[in-house]
Parts: sequence; C-alpha cells; structure tokens
Amino acid sequence: MLEIKKIYEAKERIKDVVVDTPFSYAPYLSEIAGCEVYLKKENLQVTGAFKIRGAYNKIASLTQEQRACGVVAASAGNHAQGVALSASKFGIKAVIVMPESTPLTKINGVKHYGAEVILAGGNYDEAYAYALSYGNENSLTFVHPFEDEEVIAGQGTVALDILEKCPDLDAVIIPVGGGGLISGMASAFKAINPKIEVIGVSAKGAPALKNSYELGRAVDSTSVRTIADGIAVRDTSEITLKYILGSVDRFLSVDDEEIASGILFLLEKQKLVVEGAGAVGVAALLHHKLDHLKDKKVAVVLSGGNMDVTLLSVIIEKGLLKSGRKMNITVTLIDKPGSLMRFTELLKELNANIVHISYDRTSISLDYGDANVTVHMETKGEEHQEEIRSTLKKEGYLRN
Repeated sequence: MLEIKKIYEAKERIKDVVVDTPFSYAPYLSEIAGCEVYLKKENLQVTGAFKIRGAYNKIASLTQEQRACGVVAASAGNHAQGVALSASKFGIKAVIVMPESTPLTKINGVKHYGAEVILAGGNYDEAYAYALSYGNENSLTFVHPFEDEEVIAGQGTVALDILEKCPDLDAVIIPVGGGGLISGMASAFKAINPKIEVIGVSAKGAPALKNSYELGRAVDSTSVRTIADGIAVRDTSEITLKYILGSVDRFLSVDDEEIASGILFLLEKQKLVVEGAGAVGVAALLHHKLDHLKDKKVAVVLSGGNMDVTLLSVIIEKGLLKSGRKMNITVTLIDKPGSLMRFTELLKELNANIVHISYDRTSISLDYGDANVTVHMETKGEEHQEEIRSTLKKEGYLRN
C-alpha cells in the first residue's frame, strides 16, 4: 500500500485549492439497497471531478526547476482540466495533448484554464504516445493520470475526507478506470481502519483491470466500449494493480444499461448530474450486486460530473421509455380529412399527452390512400400504456 504519510502530506498541499465536497446521506437509495448509503459528491469538485487532487499534488511536488520548464499531460477529460488548473495556480506552462476527435467543449474547457492544447492521434493511446515524445523533446514533466505515486496520494485524500465525517464506515464503493483513485483511497482506508471493505466497480466494456485483479497479473483489453468514458481504460497499469491486489476486497463491473439507470437515478432522485464513471457505484447498488452490505454503513464515491449533454439527453429519453413515462406508437390511417383528428381525440380521452407527431404518406410499404402516423406521448406508467394499447386495438388502430 501507499504510505499513509504521503496521503496526509497531499491533503496539506491541496487544502487551499480543493473543495471539501459534500458527504450526504441518500435515503431513497438506502431504502432500495437495504443499507445506510452516503454519497461523496466529487462531481461538485473544482473542475467537476476528483482529478484536481492528484494533478495539483503532483505539480506541487515538483522542483522549482521542473516547474520552470512546465508540464505535459495526455487526456480528453477530467485529468486534462485538473492539470491545466493546477498549472495555472503555479503560473507555469501546461501542454495538454488530446485526441483529434475530442469535442470542442472539452478543448475549450482546458483552454479556459490557460493550457495549450495540441490535437494529436485518433485515440487516447496515440495522444499519450505523442505527449510522452513531446515532453521529452521540450523538457516538460509528464503528469500521468494514475501511474504516479504523488497523483495516487492526491486521489487518496478523498478517503481522508470521508473518514473525518464518518469514522465508523463499514464499506466504500469506488469507481475504477486506471486505478489511481482506488489505489490511493484503499491505501488510506486500510492504513487507518483495515476492517473497512473496499469495493471497486468498473465498466463491463472496459474489463482490463477487473480481469487482472481476478487473475492476479496484468492483462490488457483489445478494445473498450462504454458510456463511462472517464473509466474507459484499455490497458492495465502494473503500478495501480499492485496497490489494488494488496488492498481491495472486492471488484465487480456494471454494464452500460445499469450505468445509464444510475445516471438517471442520481439526476431524478438526488438532483445531481453525474457522469457515467461517477455513477457505477450507485448502479451496482441499484441492481443489487452488493446485497452482502445489508444494514451496513456504506460510502459511494461520485467521482465526476462532467457529463456530455448529448449523451445525457439520450439517457433521459431511453429512461423515460423504459419506465413507462413515454410511449411511441405508429398507426396506419386512411389519408382523408378528419382521420387524424379522430385518432388524436381518442388519445386525448385516454389522457395521453402528445409531444411529437409525424405524418408519412409516401412510404413504399403503404397502400395508396393510406398514411403512417407516428406519435410520441407522455404517459403515466405501464398500466396507462396498456390501457392505451388495449383501446387502440379495440378501435382498430393497432393489430392484435
């Protein structure tokens, strides 16, 4: 494990920059999970994620000579902003290498903190290789997102914050991507109270570290695919795996459907915007993957809140459809005056609120004189939807 002394030193270094984010009881989630759940809201951290902790501690640990030369990092997300802001606090040069496909909003977010952005490579691995080469050529110190003891120590300060507020904790659930956060936090928890169960949760679409944990040796993935881009790490870090094998008690994964339900739950029930990586712990509880925690006092780390708005809108739309609060149907009408009016009047009588309607009379699957009408409606759950389907079948609008 990482020495607890290094984590306490990190806490002292970052105290004037990092926010002591809320640690709050979650009553509704506790009822579902059957345990006493508290949320550590790092989504409300400076730059919107815990990454500022490790990045700032690393840069604060550099020599004056290293700072004078500047720093470089490869990232398309939270680490990039953490390094950029940390460098700006010390008034030093920061270069962030991002994949060429990085959205403009993320690029502008990093530039906002005064960093220089270089777009290189088609993915993170290519950007990472370019950043290492660029750093060597220009005498810049590379700030790795997780393969660095000072970075790991900074991330471990989240555990110290939690224990200050809840010393009698039974278990903690931590998102896992590259493993920096769980390495630092697990080291702190096990040094202070070894009885606390440390549980890692990764995305099923990025299985490298979980597979490595189960095999006891480093194995890499050939590819990753998950909506939790903050933990979509392809290759296993030997450094963080060593810490994880020594201090993590349990490791599981959740799929994208479960992650999406976690995001939607936090938005609707907790009034929190949390990105996919930050929602994996909540997803594990919602889907009863940790039922052994019944009646325990449990902390869940919401690691970040930098959610892509486009993805969030898709998750909300799908969530409404799955929960019976939205319904889409297509019916075929005779294309003549009054047909559409009679159909919508029927929906009105059924208390279905139409939010979008489209009318197509040109589809080659239609007979001449017919039209397809697609209606998107707000409904009041599964029973209401079944009533709508039953009535539409009875009236001849839907086939049995």
